[in-house]
Amino acid sequence: MPISRNTQDRILLAVAIVAAALIHISIAASQIFLGLGAILLLIVYRKWQFPRVWLPLAALLFWTILADALSPDPWLGRAQIRKFFVFLFIPLIYTVFVRHFRKVFWLVAAWTAVGTASAVWALVQYVVKFRHATYESYVGERITGFESHWMTFGALQLSILSLLLAQWFFSNRRMPIWAYLSVPVISAAILLNGTRSIWLAAALAILYLVWCWRPRMTLLAPVIVALAFLAAPATTRQRMLSIVHPDPNIDSNRHRAATFWTGVEMIKAHPWFGLGPEEIARNFNAYVPAKIPRPLPIGYYGHLHNIYVQYAAERGIPGLLCVLWFIGIAAWDATRGILRLRGAPSQELFILHATIAVIIGILAGGIFEYNLGDSEVLMMFSCVVALGYAAGKSLNSAKLSDIGDESRRPIANRPQISNLPHKAD
Repeated sequence: MPISRNTQDRILLAVAIVAAALIHISIAASQIFLGLGAILLLIVYRKWQFPRVWLPLAALLFWTILADALSPDPWLGRAQIRKFFVFLFIPLIYTVFVRHFRKVFWLVAAWTAVGTASAVWALVQYVVKFRHATYESYVGERITGFESHWMTFGALQLSILSLLLAQWFFSNRRMPIWAYLSVPVISAAILLNGTRSIWLAAALAILYLVWCWRPRMTLLAPVIVALAFLAAPATTRQRMLSIVHPDPNIDSNRHRAATFWTGVEMIKAHPWFGLGPEEIARNFNAYVPAKIPRPLPIGYYGHLHNIYVQYAAERGIPGLLCVLWFIGIAAWDATRGILRLRGAPSQELFILHATIAVIIGILAGGIFEYNLGDSEVLMMFSCVVALGYAAGKSLNSAKLSDIGDESRRPIANRPQISNLPHKAD
């Protein structure tokens, strides 16, 4: 017995939600469902439907392949080419939620559930391992929740927090009370995570959302920061102060300076195609400028801890421009959608504001960390961008529906054109 189209749509919706939710639990499991969803798209709809960000992504793929082919070891760089598989989240999420945009509620609920569980587990980790830890041990081994690294954990938690706050501020549909109660839990996990780039990203993303919701409430930002500082444990307070008064033997300030200026030297030497994907680590020492004192500060030198310098040094300045083109066009289209709605609360408005907030978080956090290098962060980012385009498509569909409704109204009930003569008459 053939499966009806309605049943096929429901199966595809479930697969898309499961694939997106599993980002926060298991890369492998998420990508299995992503592959299944991509196959089902071809079976059900016979195509992958991309929004217009496909062009910068195609350009980035082309330039990455070219940079890899011209690198000393093209075989080494294949991992970065394989990573383009995760961008299939864009046609999967976009195609499914263009047809079922009202179901975005369930995707956000799923993300909130798994994100809150990860945050709770991270708080348990903090109580068990770090409550009485020294500052050195706290910085070197932070809470991670369900993730493998604290940077990944912080970025994913911020994405969920941005979605929840945007839903609270701008949606015409309420989430269950447990979802809003997860806001302080996720916020506490981000604070105790101790990752300064995430703190910066969170501050800017939340300020954006609050400014668009209640501009005057942004005046409370210094008060909230002061309260967070006073409520935080001693190790977290010391981590906050390290932004301006770092411990040279523990904090990463000097390490980030070393990676940044080394990356600049790489860009100067290879501005067009970079060193090639995955070539940063093996060539790092050859490009360290003389002004960086030796021995190098303690830290990880496998990448450059900055998305702008990383992409330019690895794939050339054109590669970086492709990334910024992709992000910029997504932000521009989301902004256009927000302006069209003129502040009217709706599912579309909350998703569009969440898209902008997540983009702000990625761009701000990317100043101090190669966040898009994490598959989980890249997958989550791709999902949110796709949802933003689905919201924009929903707006277009609603506008066409309104036009159709107007055309079906009885002539007697339509607005009448004035019979007064024109001035030219």
